[in-house]
Amino acid sequence: MKIFKYTLLLMLCILGLNTHAQQNTYCNPINIDYGYCPIPNFTEWGKHRTSADPAIVNYKGDYYLFSTNQSGYWWSSDMLNWNFVSRPFLTQEAVEQTANKWDDLCAPAAWTMGDTLVVFGSTYSRIFPIWISTDPKNNKWEKAVEHFDIGGWDPAFFTDDDGKLYMYNGSSNVYPLYGIELDRKTFQPIGTRKEMLLLDDQKIGWHRFGEHMDNTFLKPFMEGAWMTKHDGKYYLQWGGPGTEFSHYADGYAVSDSPLGFFEHASLPLSMKAGGFIRGAGHGATFQDRWNNYWHTSTMVINVKNNFERRIGIWPAGFDSEGNMYCNTTFGDYPHYIPTGEADHLKSQFTGWMLLNYNKPVLVSSTLSTHYANNIVDENIKTYWSAKTADRGEWLISDLGEVSTVYAVQLNYADQDAEFMGKTLGKFHQYKVYSSLDGKKWDVLIDKSSNKTDVPHDYVQLEKPVKARYLKLENIHMPTGKFAISGFRAFGFGAGEKPNAVEQFMVLRTETDKRSAWLKWKPVENAYAYNIYIGIEPDKLYSSVMVHNVNEYYYAGMDRTKPYYFAIEAINENSTSTWTRGEAK
Repeated sequence: MKIFKYTLLLMLCILGLNTHAQQNTYCNPINIDYGYCPIPNFTEWGKHRTSADPAIVNYKGDYYLFSTNQSGYWWSSDMLNWNFVSRPFLTQEAVEQTANKWDDLCAPAAWTMGDTLVVFGSTYSRIFPIWISTDPKNNKWEKAVEHFDIGGWDPAFFTDDDGKLYMYNGSSNVYPLYGIELDRKTFQPIGTRKEMLLLDDQKIGWHRFGEHMDNTFLKPFMEGAWMTKHDGKYYLQWGGPGTEFSHYADGYAVSDSPLGFFEHASLPLSMKAGGFIRGAGHGATFQDRWNNYWHTSTMVINVKNNFERRIGIWPAGFDSEGNMYCNTTFGDYPHYIPTGEADHLKSQFTGWMLLNYNKPVLVSSTLSTHYANNIVDENIKTYWSAKTADRGEWLISDLGEVSTVYAVQLNYADQDAEFMGKTLGKFHQYKVYSSLDGKKWDVLIDKSSNKTDVPHDYVQLEKPVKARYLKLENIHMPTGKFAISGFRAFGFGAGEKPNAVEQFMVLRTETDKRSAWLKWKPVENAYAYNIYIGIEPDKLYSSVMVHNVNEYYYAGMDRTKPYYFAIEAINENSTSTWTRGEAK
């Protein structure tokens, strides 16, 4: 069985029989009005948007998203449209007494107890309250306790089926994650903290610190605890081994008891080491109103500061053997949001392919070295900037051939931004035009009257259109220059799907069995490849997308286990069949 495959869906899309035609789609990173970094020494290389460490809770059928330093939170009824609620959680007493006045709600914990939504910020300071609400949509909060003396950095709270309350916390490359039971009424500790888990980078390769898991010079970090109970088992999740890196991921360990012993899983839960925006660490697992599991976590940019980050959401779940999984394959391409019970072992990917990777681009002007080709290089770390933010600055993306466009994503970059902290009332305005010949243009998307802040605006067209050229015209920027890190068009090209990969080789030696070198013959009609990774042939739950190369160094294996791989080629029309390999 090919896990996460979507061949039938692609065929239906191509034939115009898409059974999801009436459903809505989304594209990571999620399009919320991220606040700007509030910390002065974190903005010396440029002011920028950021948020991370998300916790999403399903409360009374709506979804509440809390994340780092946003001076508020979001709620949504459908996980597509998010409404911001402005609220400082740091009390005046805390502002006056703490040295760090900017961490309003850092690495927050959010959970439910009975009919109550509960929130606590990451701190060991006793001046931060635990907040409760039965009407968070209308911003009505009370303090459950004025001072939570025990505190916790990167905390997570979990209410078990028997009503007992537990806290898990830790953020260190020296100390473990901890767990403790709390009194449900008073939030006072019952007993003392217990050591839960340490990383094991000598055994499991992806635990290693470093951008490519091989340039290691520090011990790996472990932070961002979360707990999920499924079928009587406890799944303790954590983020690591460093938020700066492409392979920032969430792992998990399993126990029969809420306070352990916990055993590491060999595969990460969520890893997104390739693609347009990378990283999938320090997050949370939740269920939608149909009990489908989802995982949200932090995605990395880390150009203007190591903590310049965004948020992603992916389908997740448990297989029949109790293995936890999260599907990040095509994780920054359009996906469907189910409107009922769904099998997340079957991909929610739309099948719409990226149409303009490394294709020609024309622009109205260029600021310094922020060149036009950065718009289509599938790397959010690079961006093009116009010389101004004036109305009329533009870019034109050539798709290379007449294609069928289903959706467009605009990813704005921060160039000469002026704001710090959360700002309200800001907005983007623009128009997108389409053309068959580059001469006659039709308005495709008109947001000239938009009054919302849309830093990663994703627009699914009401109906697909034929186009060779797309033009983005600026009307209004909230701050800084008109700058774009990715103008991405999705749909289908007019050609054939790519050929299958040939001569796929996996080399694993006894020197370091955590690592393998993957090599393959280039596919001429492909622009990228998906590499699938697992410890069972039919459970390839991890994946990585690589562009314009024919090799990959994967250093993330458990040295005690065999690994299985598959690779597929990707182009503007579809994907190839799988070619398999293994590393004993």
